[in-house]
Amino acid sequence: MKKIVLSEIDLHYGKIDMPKGFEIDRDKLQSAILSSQIKNSKFPFSREWDKLITYMRDHINVEHGFILLNKETWGNVYKPKEVSIPLLNIDPIDLRNSHDYTCLYGVNVKDCSVRIHYDDKRRAGRSWDMPLKNNEFIMFPSTQMYYITNNQKDSLNFVQTITYEFV
Repeated sequence: MKKIVLSEIDLHYGKIDMPKGFEIDRDKLQSAILSSQIKNSKFPFSREWDKLITYMRDHINVEHGFILLNKETWGNVYKPKEVSIPLLNIDPIDLRNSHDYTCLYGVNVKDCSVRIHYDDKRRAGRSWDMPLKNNEFIMFPSTQMYYITNNQKDSLNFVQTITYEFV
């Protein structure tokens, strides 16, 4: 008997493990997120952001053998006990030009979780919960709807979102 997998939903997650002396200054990323939110402007290019996206592209290429191109990035601030609206980073009418992967990076988070929705054959409406921690990422296909929840009542959570095209 043989088996062929025609489709799968891949989740990639882990810690951003930068070499000593080249760590990402998350305080600078947090300031950039706050600034872009206040000014209602695009997320600015910075050395810290470049370190993050370079690490992600190289890590995925080496560990999993595929190439990703950056499409868009933005940061969000979540108030205590806030649950995001349902998020979906594709255009269902224009799938051909939509993003392939979404990456969430914990810039400054405390008790933050991500719920990713998926269908498993005829068992539709399933979800998977994952914690998002400081200096860690969760990457998944952009066709998956997700929510971000700030579970605690003390502080803001800062999350960086990066979308990719699969090449």
